[in-house]
Amino acid sequence: MKITGVTIVRNAVLNDFPVVEAITSVLPVVDEMIVSIDKGDDDTDGLIRSIQSPKLKIVYSTWDMTLRKGGRVYALETDKAIDHVSADTDWIFYIQADEVIHEKYHAVIRQTAEKYVSNKRVDGFLFNYLHFYGTYDYVGDSRKWYKDEIRIIRNDRSIRSYKDAQGFRRGEAKLDVVKVAAEVYHYGWVKSPEQMKRKLKNVQRFYHADDQQLEAYLNGPDFFDYNEFDALRKFTGTHPQVIQQRIAARNWQVELDISKKHLSLKDKLLYSYEKLTGKRLFAFKNYRNIIK
Repeated sequence: MKITGVTIVRNAVLNDFPVVEAITSVLPVVDEMIVSIDKGDDDTDGLIRSIQSPKLKIVYSTWDMTLRKGGRVYALETDKAIDHVSADTDWIFYIQADEVIHEKYHAVIRQTAEKYVSNKRVDGFLFNYLHFYGTYDYVGDSRKWYKDEIRIIRNDRSIRSYKDAQGFRRGEAKLDVVKVAAEVYHYGWVKSPEQMKRKLKNVQRFYHADDQQLEAYLNGPDFFDYNEFDALRKFTGTHPQVIQQRIAARNWQVELDISKKHLSLKDKLLYSYEKLTGKRLFAFKNYRNIIK
């Protein structure tokens, strides 16, 4: 069985993406790691080349900055990167530049991939998500944070990235997936308030199709207010080893009153039900879970 890792990256230095940690976190799971780089406006190329691994395969692409509406360029670049995967690969492990896999999950991911490699009903694997917010101490605890998503797909060119590359589909058809007993640690909302705002302004260039709306947003405040959350909880687990150095180097502090829940009445009822039962009612699912 062969697993090939895939990621895309642009302006990782300017946006302070933990992409080195993301790539390093999946290297023990994959047999090859394809990194598609747009050289952009910084030395992302040098950053990626600092990773010392014979598994690393770097390819280059130029992102079409006119494809801004809905973040479509992310999906197109993901598909272009996937097209570099060799035919002898069974599974493609897609990781985004701010997602990290804990080393405690490496074995179970490989085992699950081995278990279903011959079962052609299975299009991919579904991972749970932890969305960190503000600092490494808080995680999103409301319905606004997606609970799970597909991160491993079968090597099948009919499977393509969906919308802004959050997940995958075969045309408009949802994939048939199996849940793997592993989590993705999403660190995209962990930065200083100043760096967070800079990153959001850079990222919004890929979503605003209206030039006037984009200009208004870019001229807005340069400081992100982390107190504008709906529901958070304290993180009590351990972070992956690959992110520990970044955690130790943190030079900001955000104190949040997580006892406050800024939810509508409907969301409060759904929140309470989910906490009581573990089930999220009426949630959007970008997949079909065929084996519980």
